[in-house]
Amino acid sequence: MEIEEKGFIFSDDPNKIDVNAIHQYLSTESYWAQGIPIEIVKKSIENSLCFGIYKDRQQVGFARWITDRATFGYLADVYVLKPYRGQGLSKKILSFMLFHPDLQGFRRYVLATHDAHGLYAQYGFKPIETPEYLMAIVAKDSYL
Repeated sequence: MEIEEKGFIFSDDPNKIDVNAIHQYLSTESYWAQGIPIEIVKKSIENSLCFGIYKDRQQVGFARWITDRATFGYLADVYVLKPYRGQGLSKKILSFMLFHPDLQGFRRYVLATHDAHGLYAQYGFKPIETPEYLMAIVAKDSYL
């Protein structure tokens, strides 16, 4: 799928993905994946349903769903480069992603965010009702 709006292209075409650009952002600018090796970024992209935002063929945003494409999706690695923020691109890509045919009818859509609760609430995301049910193994030093 692909749409164009205001000179930006929103696409799920894996051939458009710029792994180096994504790695650059995640490893140096994101708060959640500092120092992530490019090999892990490549593997994560290969095993996810990925979406890009492009301007003049340059990747300016990215997001991906970790999903079984039947019951569950975890939204990850959402970003828009700083020069392109404030133009509604995050909202547009979230709408594009949530209406994607491979992501319909799930029991659960999940994400984790430190600072964008207001954005995701606009799309129906809420705090977990029973957080005591959730458990995790967290390996904070996994990219060292």
